[in-house]
Amino acid sequence: MSLNGKKVTDFSLQAYQKGAFKEITSHALEGKWSVFFFYPADFTFVCPTELGDLQDKYEDFRKINCEIYSVSCDTHFVHKAWHESSATVGKVEFPMIGDPTGILAKDLDVYIEDAGLAERGTFVINPEGKVVLYEVSAGNIGRNADELLRKVQAAQFVHLHGDEVCPAKWKPGSKTLKPGFDLVGKI
Repeated sequence: MSLNGKKVTDFSLQAYQKGAFKEITSHALEGKWSVFFFYPADFTFVCPTELGDLQDKYEDFRKINCEIYSVSCDTHFVHKAWHESSATVGKVEFPMIGDPTGILAKDLDVYIEDAGLAERGTFVINPEGKVVLYEVSAGNIGRNADELLRKVQAAQFVHLHGDEVCPAKWKPGSKTLKPGFDLVGKI
């Protein structure tokens, strides 16, 4: 069953961000775009490369009214320790949500029950709190922040221009398509 269109269940979790703990709730998603970027665990190998890549693009996400939330089933205390001990993770400015009970991971079907960890899942959430795009990668395959930014931009375009669609490799300013009878078989 697809998660596209699923509204994120109400939640209240602790996060580490910019030297402080803060509460993140489902209400924080209202009125803006969000990305939940699940990863298996702190103090691992692929995960810090992904968080560093996201940090390198963080301002680009913020410019398009999109907040990044990295999420693992570690606690916010572990996020703080990792932030303080890793040069790469130490640069991260976006909220690092602790999901130790797996409430978000279970809600978005990326919880690995027997391990107590999250799959490497990425979810784009629209301003109404609904999933509009997601993917789950194998634990040993890192993701690309450039491609994620492009996908968020495409989701935003389609959200505003529902009668147009974004073809493969679409980027802002590129040509879109307007589906219709006359376009069938012409591409």
